[in-house]
Amino acid sequence: MSTLETAAHPERLCRVAIDPLSRVEGHGKVTLLTDRDHHIRQARLHIVEFRGFEKFIQGRPYWEVPVAVQRLCGICPVSHNLAAAKAVDQLVGAPEIPPTAEKIRRLMHYGQTLQSHAVHFFHLASPDFLFDFDDPTAHRNIGGVMADYPDIARQGVRLRKYGQEVIRVTAGKRIHGTGTVPGGVNKSLTVQERNYLLTDLDLLIQWGRNIVKLVKQAYALNPGYFTHFATIRTNYLSLIGADGALDLYHGGLRARNERGEILFDHLDYRRYSQVLREQVKPWSYMKFPFINSLGPEQGWYRVGPLARINNCDRIATPLAEEERREFMALGEGQPVHVTLAYHWARMIELLHAAEAIRELLLDPDIFGDELVARGEMTREGVGVIEAPRGTLFHHYRINEDGLIEKANLIVSTTNNNQAMNESIRQVAEHYLDGKELSEPLLNQIEVAVRAYDPCLSCATHALGKMPLIVELVEEESGAVVDCLVRDADGTFHSSY
Repeated sequence: MSTLETAAHPERLCRVAIDPLSRVEGHGKVTLLTDRDHHIRQARLHIVEFRGFEKFIQGRPYWEVPVAVQRLCGICPVSHNLAAAKAVDQLVGAPEIPPTAEKIRRLMHYGQTLQSHAVHFFHLASPDFLFDFDDPTAHRNIGGVMADYPDIARQGVRLRKYGQEVIRVTAGKRIHGTGTVPGGVNKSLTVQERNYLLTDLDLLIQWGRNIVKLVKQAYALNPGYFTHFATIRTNYLSLIGADGALDLYHGGLRARNERGEILFDHLDYRRYSQVLREQVKPWSYMKFPFINSLGPEQGWYRVGPLARINNCDRIATPLAEEERREFMALGEGQPVHVTLAYHWARMIELLHAAEAIRELLLDPDIFGDELVARGEMTREGVGVIEAPRGTLFHHYRINEDGLIEKANLIVSTTNNNQAMNESIRQVAEHYLDGKELSEPLLNQIEVAVRAYDPCLSCATHALGKMPLIVELVEEESGAVVDCLVRDADGTFHSSY
């Protein structure tokens, strides 16, 4: 744990807030506590919105859940839909669905991965690579990218649009589609739809290769900065295919420690609760998961593109595998811990998604007519998928009437919660401590957070004892006539 976490005599410290965090999905802030000499005594990431999906889907029919939980997010709805659908498959006694149904779902999921990685890198993160950190804020955004690098901006738009078209064809709509049903899907592809999606796909794959090259060039220009900025040594968690290959849709759980040693491997994800635990802390709506055998202080981990590339033995598509091998050489036999390497790994996955889409479109199974499987109903189901941002868990239990009795969601950004806090503390300690804070310096904190591509809307499911202030205001004058405060420890007092 960083020494920044302890802030003795907070009444003597100055509070600096980055509120809101920019160029991320959802609402969050970072607070820094500094002393009179500008030494930073505490740095924390706060998630300040609350969305109680785990609670308000209780009492709803199980078949509604895959469609309902998509409303968690407009960026990664397909991931929530598919994780929930895999859990519901188990509820209807169909842990294995027909080949056509699985391949349509995989196609949908690769479309989601492609479009999500594209929107994050091009629209949100690319200014961190293309412009200096002290670049004017009015220019350090997608508008500046479009003005200065129009070809890169257009490629980002086209790649995202293509991914959304794959989702539309397979799910019915680009956002919040209805393609999955309990035990399968509700449609296969037609030849016309397949041919439409094959149009210009080879060009998009080439663009994917160019984007990986762009990130590698940025790394080569400043390798020392990449290596040290926000970098922390951590455990890693992801799904892994039965043959050890990268698999974004299905597989067993694999975890490695910071030295690359396997902690558990090919674990049936339905047993996730045997190896993972969650903490709730009073200053965030986001939970803090950890590997149970290591405890909360040593057992936190990272998920997402960096974890998946570190964890897998190979990638099944040739161009992405070639890039993976070059990437892993950075670690010299150990995992790559460089936080900004998330972007590099993310673009390798974008390239893999484009290659995998082409392979699936050339597979005759996508035209099949066996779309749904059913078996004997069960009362509990767990669905796990590799969402663009990392490993995503959906766990449901139903009663005898088929109504949701209990739900637990551990989303990708929640899995990365402790790691994001540790990364911003590293930046604060090494780049901000002892300096008079300015917007460009504070932007470095945001650069560290953006590397994880957090989806803060998805991550807010655990209600801790967040501070609460209720003010009674006089209608005509607007004057505060009373104020009740609930502190982080749950105690109430009047501040009026």
